[in-house]
Amino acid sequence: MLRLGFILHLFIGSTLAGSAVIAALVMGQDTVRPILIAAALGFVAAIPVTWLVAARLYEDR
Repeated sequence: MLRLGFILHLFIGSTLAGSAVIAALVMGQDTVRPILIAAALGFVAAIPVTWLVAARLYEDR
């Protein structure tokens, strides 16, 4: 499950980080610090989402 989690986190993390960066830009935060913070928060927020998705994939077997 760990290997699947790493692969899923690459996709889910980049999606949530990109969405957070777009949200920060829409709010007018166009300097480097808020963009990096938004990207980091999106990437960290993907950890529980990845855990849930991987658990559901293994549960259905």
